[in-house]
Amino acid sequence: MAMKWVKGRTKIAWYPAATSQAFAVNTLVNFNLSGEIIPADSTSGDHIGIILKAITSASPEYATETNVPVEVPVDKMCELEADATGLTSESVGLTYDLTDAATVNGSASSIDAVTCVKYISATKGRFVLNSTFDIFGVRTT
Repeated sequence: MAMKWVKGRTKIAWYPAATSQAFAVNTLVNFNLSGEIIPADSTSGDHIGIILKAITSASPEYATETNVPVEVPVDKMCELEADATGLTSESVGLTYDLTDAATVNGSASSIDAVTCVKYISATKGRFVLNSTFDIFGVRTT
């Protein structure tokens, strides 16, 4: 399923994608040190939003720096629905890391990238981002 915004106001912003970088559609992204977006991972904390375009090695955007659409939260409490591992009904209110750009890791909380706001199942939940630096100037890393 990847990730999708399900509550709160969002907007579409266009950011330069890092060259020679693949992206899966509907996954979290953050900035690299050059100001380009890259896929989020288990160590990333300053997430921008959800990329709306897949980029593969066959895509024209892959080899050049091109602006791509990213859906970013406008409200601090925008909720996203995401696949997860290890969630329980007691997960609500707890903070978690990511496994990768598409999945929340319900067993790790060193970066605390997201907060669980709704338990759906052991493999799905609703979350708010704890860092949206581009929008709100909040950093977790």
